[in-house]
Amino acid sequence: MNIAQETLSDRAHAMLRGDIVSGRLPPETRLRIAQLSETYGIGASPLREALSKLTAEFLVIFEAQRGFSVAPVSAEELRDISRVRCDLESEALQRAIAAGDDSWEAGIVAAFYALGKADTRRRENPSGGASDWEDKNRAFHEALVAACESPWLKRLRGLIYYQHERYRRISLTHPDPARDLQAEHQAIMDATLARDTPTAIRLSNAHIDRTTQAVLKVIA
Repeated sequence: MNIAQETLSDRAHAMLRGDIVSGRLPPETRLRIAQLSETYGIGASPLREALSKLTAEFLVIFEAQRGFSVAPVSAEELRDISRVRCDLESEALQRAIAAGDDSWEAGIVAAFYALGKADTRRRENPSGGASDWEDKNRAFHEALVAACESPWLKRLRGLIYYQHERYRRISLTHPDPARDLQAEHQAIMDATLARDTPTAIRLSNAHIDRTTQAVLKVIA
């Protein structure tokens, strides 16, 4: 594959993953190469490369005679993903707190500030600000574990994060008005910056579990 094809493959991968995670491509949607090529303006070869990457990330499934389709969702899988995410997040957060320096702390504060601004915009314009909030939310959670010294742990955490995000976006169709996400984020940040590892992990797990329960209600 030449550089141009690789760039197109990366672009196709980013766009397809974004549309799958956001729900624009719903679970079990058939992913036909010709139709995708027309939609995204990208050739068949880079699209096949992108779909293969997404299959390895478990966001797409491939079946002989049927081709590619968006992975299905289920309550059982969500519970499993949430448990694994809690385990990975807890380990990564513990290591980050142990190794983090001033630069790491500053990164968390900056990410939280950006998330707060995005949260304000989302409240003012729920439909238009949702995507930006998701990006800032992901950046905040990545900032929390940025000082973790294990590249593989962070890779696995990132993989499961996208799986959980796909489910989380389902809950946006029935938001809980009583839930203050920014306050939850601040509590996690405060405990992390205070190097209170047990509290930071407990709050992080509770944050994930609240989202899981919200999604389960929608699925049910």
